[in-house]
Amino acid sequence: MTSSSFTTAIAEGPLMELPIDTNRVRIIRNDAEAISTAHALAKRYAQEAATRDAERRLPWKELNEFSYSGLGGITVPREYGGADVSYQTVAEVFRLLSAADSALGQIPQNQFGVLGVVKALASEEQKAHWFGLALKGQRFGNAGPERGTKTILHQRTRITEQKGQGKLSLNGTRFYSTGALYAHWIPTRALDEQGRAVLAFVPRSAPGVDVIDDWSAFGQRITASGTVTFNDVQVPLEHTLPVWQIANKPGLTGPSSQLIQAAIDAGIASNAIDDAIQFVRENARPWTDSGVALASDDPYTIHAFGRLKIDLHAANAVLQEAAATLDEIARQPIDDKGSARASVAVAEAKILTTEVALEASERLFELSGASATRAKHNLDRHWRNARTHTLHDPVRWKYHLLGNYYLNDVLPARHQWN
Repeated sequence: MTSSSFTTAIAEGPLMELPIDTNRVRIIRNDAEAISTAHALAKRYAQEAATRDAERRLPWKELNEFSYSGLGGITVPREYGGADVSYQTVAEVFRLLSAADSALGQIPQNQFGVLGVVKALASEEQKAHWFGLALKGQRFGNAGPERGTKTILHQRTRITEQKGQGKLSLNGTRFYSTGALYAHWIPTRALDEQGRAVLAFVPRSAPGVDVIDDWSAFGQRITASGTVTFNDVQVPLEHTLPVWQIANKPGLTGPSSQLIQAAIDAGIASNAIDDAIQFVRENARPWTDSGVALASDDPYTIHAFGRLKIDLHAANAVLQEAAATLDEIARQPIDDKGSARASVAVAEAKILTTEVALEASERLFELSGASATRAKHNLDRHWRNARTHTLHDPVRWKYHLLGNYYLNDVLPARHQWN
């Protein structure tokens, strides 16, 4: 479907409903239930993951399954009806989903960031409203960073007051809008008339909202992380949050977002290694000089898989250690040092999960042989997905963050990529 035809379909309305039967939405009560639900959902996601990627089949059915599973509300605080699961559980849920289909693991990531902002900034009425919608299966997407600006933090999207109307007007064009295509709500950042950052919640069906399916990257194909435009979109004041108030305060907004990114990469690595093992066992031939009958008996291949498994185990262990650090810090008032420690812990995990995802998805072919490159297997999706997703934030700057922290006692910059 082309961008223009999809835009027409939106204008006509049939895809705008995204109906969710709230009576079917599960309420998850605890961490163990969240992880068992993720295991079950991941098992279903894995069945057609290669086909969805190859055909770029947009996963409407699968995302409704996500809504009905109740996983979208697992971080809602208990006093509002949620499970308020730990960061360790959040990381494991995203790792499991991403090991089945990394695009379906990535699509809901922004929902958890948005709910974190609601928890930090919203009034009691706003919390009851937005948390309640999450528990009813509503999906929150994202209108991401803009293109053509000096850096990823610069923006031109504006939200201005409509005099005497009690509403605001939102105007701008965003890109990298993961999840917006499939969302019921599209939260986006905009600058108010004082130049301060505000988070505005906009229904995907609102007049003036145009979601364009123009995501054309070679990886994470079905995330539909394309363009969203806002043309004089009316936003009630109560549908905004003053995110400028937490911009310079110590917190876990950045580290929690990065933790999910690291979990997605860990999932990609796990999937790539599992597929490589299966292919070597069932399809690969041993090299002629090896003197063995089976590719799985090749000593160099055995050594390589041992190394990959060790690297994956280390990455997963540091990922869980980072999540446990966030859990510890979240239980107490967060100061500059605590916020920095969280960023450092997650940076360490992000480095290891990035590197093992890229290494595993590349070595898959070296260990499996030329037949693994045949299009019918679609094994290249692992590398394409790893390479695309890990570009969200450069690992070279994670090393810089760590080195500067340990060597020079410099606290990491505070933003959503740290």
